Amino acid sequence: MPTFSIIIPVKELNDYVRETVPYIVGLDYSDWELFIVTNDEQSSEWPDEPRIKMMSSGRVGPAEKRDLAARVATGMYLVFLDDDSYPESNLLSLALTKFTSGSVALGGPAMTPASDSFKQKVSGVVFSSRITGGSPERYRPVGEQREVDDWPSVNLMVKRDVFIGVDGFDSPYWPGEDTFLCLKLLRAGHKVTYVPDLIVWHHRREGLLRHMKQVGAYGLHRGYFARHLPETSRRVQYFFPSLVFLMFLIAPVTLLLPTILRLLTLVGICVYLSAVIVGIFDLMRYEKRLVAIAAFPYVIATHVSYGYQFLRGLFHRGQLVSKLR
Repeated sequence: MPTFSIIIPVKELNDYVRETVPYIVGLDYSDWELFIVTNDEQSSEWPDEPRIKMMSSGRVGPAEKRDLAARVATGMYLVFLDDDSYPESNLLSLALTKFTSGSVALGGPAMTPASDSFKQKVSGVVFSSRITGGSPERYRPVGEQREVDDWPSVNLMVKRDVFIGVDGFDSPYWPGEDTFLCLKLLRAGHKVTYVPDLIVWHHRREGLLRHMKQVGAYGLHRGYFARHLPETSRRVQYFFPSLVFLMFLIAPVTLLLPTILRLLTLVGICVYLSAVIVGIFDLMRYEKRLVAIAAFPYVIATHVSYGYQFLRGLFHRGQLVSKLR
């Protein structure tokens, strides 16, 4: 019986998965099994590696795929990766030391690979910046090991018995399935341990429009959770982009009015743009200058897209149904 069961959900085998598998095979801890869960039945492209197991799920979301694999997994610990991510070589050996010291769930940074294109690196540096209102530690090693109450499933590990005990993801959301799982862990008295050296590498979206679509989906679900599942989603940084969106939305009107609103709008825009510029200079401390400068329009687009979709989710009526992409 293996120690770790690694689970990767994907529509169909793709070049990202083909890139990931050799990294998993090359891990410095070899006691694992890997489930690749595709929509339709596919033969393994690694017939000489019995630890790799193919599963088919039908056309369902990543949460359902992960749950299916978790039910038949035999490992003591479940390791969730995205299809476009791959692990650092010590991922499992480091995780084992943390699990054996008492942790029941672990999360670490998902860093942008050096091989990503310029546009992908710009997207990645926006995620890792503080000015976007996110959590930089999710995208680069920041600070010390500590407990957190929410973590993305691109690099998330959970003891299998604890995972089964909270009924797994059991979630219609995508994205947001990881937030829902972490919330169930929190309600059951558990927390995720953030380990800054527990690293996977995660390819970013190519281009501004794809970046906006991704962050918009994050905003939609976070807004919905802020209203319906508020324990971990009613934080100031999640609401801030909506203020930016509303400021730009009303600016064409208020700038035409000879009132105090015009002055307040001008001051608000100037303060906001100044803060973004300061954030860009901060990015230059750990990122190439050209990448950091190129992030300027991405930061604004991130706030506008996330902010608009957050409001949509916040005021959404009924059950939010994620579209399979």
